[in-house]
Amino acid sequence: MQYSSFTVDSIFITKFCDSVRAFLPTLSQGPTCLHSDCHVSANILLKDVLLISQFFPSLLSLNINACQVIAEAVRTTLGPRGMDKLMVDGRGKATISNDGATILKLLDVVHPAAKTLVDIARSQDAEVGDGTTSVTLLAAEFLKQLKPYVEEGLHPQTIIRAFRSATHLAVKKIREISVTVKKDDKKEQRELLVKCAATAMNSKLIAGQKEFFSEMVVEAVMMLDELLPLKMIGIKKVQGGALEESHLVAGVAFKKTFSYAGFEMQPKRYDQPKIALLNVELELKAEKDNAEVRVKSVEDYQAIVDAEWNILYDKLEKIYKSGAKVVLSKLPIGDVATQYFADRDLFCAGRVQEEDLKRTMMACGGSIQTSVGSMTDDVLGRCEVFEEVQVGGESALLDNFFLTIPGKQQLLIGAYAKALEIIPRQLCDNAGFDATNILNKLRAKHAQGGMWYGVDVNNEDIADNYLACVWEPSIVRINALTAASEAACLILSVDETIKNPRSSVEGPPGGGRGRGRGRPHAH
Repeated sequence: MQYSSFTVDSIFITKFCDSVRAFLPTLSQGPTCLHSDCHVSANILLKDVLLISQFFPSLLSLNINACQVIAEAVRTTLGPRGMDKLMVDGRGKATISNDGATILKLLDVVHPAAKTLVDIARSQDAEVGDGTTSVTLLAAEFLKQLKPYVEEGLHPQTIIRAFRSATHLAVKKIREISVTVKKDDKKEQRELLVKCAATAMNSKLIAGQKEFFSEMVVEAVMMLDELLPLKMIGIKKVQGGALEESHLVAGVAFKKTFSYAGFEMQPKRYDQPKIALLNVELELKAEKDNAEVRVKSVEDYQAIVDAEWNILYDKLEKIYKSGAKVVLSKLPIGDVATQYFADRDLFCAGRVQEEDLKRTMMACGGSIQTSVGSMTDDVLGRCEVFEEVQVGGESALLDNFFLTIPGKQQLLIGAYAKALEIIPRQLCDNAGFDATNILNKLRAKHAQGGMWYGVDVNNEDIADNYLACVWEPSIVRINALTAASEAACLILSVDETIKNPRSSVEGPPGGGRGRGRGRPHAH
């Protein structure tokens, strides 16, 4: 067989293909997905091929196959009837979830092309907070539809131009049909946000309580300022009780920390208190195992002990005199300090998480102090009340548009349109429906102008999702389409994979130091 200037016989091709089949995909150690309908290793390893020359056109196919493995790991989690995955890491920690972002975060992906899909899922989660499974499936389906054209020798740049054109058209259509939220009418805005939040919860473990939690989520978001700093919203998990016992705190909440004797004597409620935020250790430090202090008399030893106690009491006195009624520290607060504050009607908590301290600082003012030398009034925070509480896709447009495009791009945009059907098809598969029958109904309804129709997973039919309040922000769809298309184009633009193999010899060349005290002899 003659290919360019290389001569490749059939024996070489057979051996090469056998070696490729041997490592695609390799299952290795790492977090493993255990489920009745899948057994997917979280380590997707394609390490054996270090360099595949440009003359052999199978590299793109290998990259596409690696991306399909990633999609298979999250495919059955899509939609309200999606299945859960049990992820077990190397330390034996188990995580049950059907959230695409959570699953992909636990995967230890090594293959560079497959890592692209994980990266776009993470970016989708960071940018818009939803649609991580959708963007992964879209990107994988784009590549799957393009694989025949790649294997037939169509130039990747031709495919990339067509896909970017199709993405532009799809995003433009989404912007046209999206419903604008009227921010002037706060009641209407809130109702729309609640519907969007409920839609996002349909596929989560709390889907049965989506009405309860969607109201709570919207209430929390409405408390933020216009910049929407989401890190100001904290979630605290407490064992025991029912899901409906969850409640929203219009302020800052942190879990009860480790406490010493005397903690129960401290007051549990303050009105308009001052808050001291510290990164200071308030306990007597234990002696080091290898520490050695030589003294000549008992008086010298007592002087050392007294000095240590005086340093601690000096810190406590400065905090007390600052006027603070609540003392929160990232570092431990020992039993002596706890009793000291209790005797003076102060509340204290040590080992408070850093993110909780920062949220308290941003909400109540003040600043986190690394020493107690300057506990002035301006570094203290303030709040109204402090208390301790016991808490138990639409593809018909592209289908019609691609017929007006001449040449190769007609087929490529048609493949893009076909790939968009992966979302309703997977929803049907996960719910146990006849996907072919449902999709035929959808195509007919869209052709008749019913642009809002989608899959009805409750009645095994199609329904007007606008009236059914199955809504989501248009930016989620736009970001998913754009990211999936760009990921597919990025993978298609790679025609060669080069990896520097690790040296099989440990340590620097020319020998190393011996285990003895002397230097190694030169030979």
